[in-house]
Amino acid sequence: MFTGSGSGIEAHRAAAAEFAVGLVAAGVGIVYGGGRVGLMGVVADAALAAGGDVIGVLPRHLFNREIAHTGLTHLDVVDTMHERKARMAELADGFVALPGGAGTLEELFEAWTWGQLGLHAKPTALLNPDGFYEPLVAQLDQMTTAGYLSAEYRQSLGVVGTAAEYLKWVDDYRHPVSKWRR
Repeated sequence: MFTGSGSGIEAHRAAAAEFAVGLVAAGVGIVYGGGRVGLMGVVADAALAAGGDVIGVLPRHLFNREIAHTGLTHLDVVDTMHERKARMAELADGFVALPGGAGTLEELFEAWTWGQLGLHAKPTALLNPDGFYEPLVAQLDQMTTAGYLSAEYRQSLGVVGTAAEYLKWVDDYRHPVSKWRR
């Protein structure tokens, strides 16, 4: 799960907590960035309070700045941001981006691109509370119209509103053929 280290607006905090609790209720654990701050902390705290398993992966330089969530089921401390993303990808069965900033988008796009390149076949989606990601979805549609992103790959990024919708997306997901194996 990718999401912001900023607190954002109340509607997003509520949606993040509800999403985390919905995953826990379905027996799904959470892998995320390991922070106690912002929406990351909201997700972890809500999932833990609901009895869920939460694994965090945090680079050492952020741990040393005291933003680590120390109450997790497990916290992996790695050396670099690159190792963080690789470890999260290794541990996760799928990816979802909740509201966040540039770092959230960077993590989302790397995971989604890795799928396009055939490095994994895991479902990837956006949680879109209050239409937060609508401008991004419109840009992706523009990229498709302009010929930079195939319709098949565009459709491989889900847009969901709840944990139940995400889990259905995951269950129904069929990974497209790798971009370079056509």
